[in-house]
Amino acid sequence: MQKKENPVGQFRGASKYVLDDELAKIVNVSIALEMPLLLKGEPGTGKTMLAHAIAENLKMPLIVLNVKSTMKLIDALYQYDTLTRLNDSRFGDSKRDVSNIEDYIKMGKIGQAFTAEKRTVLLIDEIDKADTDFQDDMLDVLDQMEFDIIEIDKTIKAKNRPVIVITSNAKKDLSDPFLGRCNFHHIAFPDQDMMRLILGVHFPKIHEDLVSACLKTFYRLRDFKGVEKKPATRELINWIRAIEADPDFKLSSMMGAGNVPYLGVLFKKSMDLQMASQQLVRLRNN
Repeated sequence: MQKKENPVGQFRGASKYVLDDELAKIVNVSIALEMPLLLKGEPGTGKTMLAHAIAENLKMPLIVLNVKSTMKLIDALYQYDTLTRLNDSRFGDSKRDVSNIEDYIKMGKIGQAFTAEKRTVLLIDEIDKADTDFQDDMLDVLDQMEFDIIEIDKTIKAKNRPVIVITSNAKKDLSDPFLGRCNFHHIAFPDQDMMRLILGVHFPKIHEDLVSACLKTFYRLRDFKGVEKKPATRELINWIRAIEADPDFKLSSMMGAGNVPYLGVLFKKSMDLQMASQQLVRLRNN
C-alpha cells in the first residue's frame, strides 16, 4: 500500500466552508495520523459538508457512503451481480465471459476508495444508523486497508489510504471499540458570530441590517419549545435567499415580534410548522 505524507496544517477550509481553528487542527491531525475522524453534532452543523470541503481544498475525489439501517458491510465493500450473470448465461448475448465471475463484481463505496488510482476522501455518513457489528467490522477493514472477495478468492488492498470522515447524528450510542479507533470532534451549532461569518461567504453583498434582523429572528425561532427539527444553517441560507428574491419584502415588516415570512422554508415538518406558527401568533398578540 502506497502512503503519502500530509503535513499538519494543510487543510484550512474551502470556498463555501467556514471553520474554527480547533476543527482545522483535528482534521489535519487525523490526516497525519491516518485515523478516521468521527464527527458528531445535530443536523445542519456542517458535518457532511466538511468532507466536501476537505476534498475541495486538498483536490481529492470524494466518495460518499450513505449508511442505511439495513445495510450489510459487504454492500459497502463490493456486490456480486448474480442476476446479470444468470441472464447472460441464459440468453448468451453479452460480451462478458460468464465463466469469469470477476466480470460480475462491482465495487461498493469502500471498495471504490481502495481501488482508486488517486487518494480519495471517503465520507461514511450517519454511521449511527448501522448496527454495532457493521460499525466494528467496518473499522477492522479500514484498519487493515484490505478485504476479501470470497467468490473469486481475491484480496483487495488499498492502493492509497483514503482520508476517512465519519459522521453521526448521535441518535444511537457507538461502541467503545469504535470510539477508541477514531479521532473525535463535536461540531456545536454555530453561535451568531460564527453564523455571521458563514452568511458572509454565501451573501458577500448582503445588507448588514438584513443580516442582523434575520439572525435575531432565526435564533429566536430555534429556541421555540416543542420543535422536533430545529431550523439549521441550510434552512437559514435558503430563507434569506427567499427573502432576497421577494421584490415586495420590506425589512420593517419583520421588525415587529411574530412577523416571519416564508416560515415553511425554515420548518420542514408539519407539526413543527404548526407549533411555530402558534407561538408566533402568541408573540404578536402580546
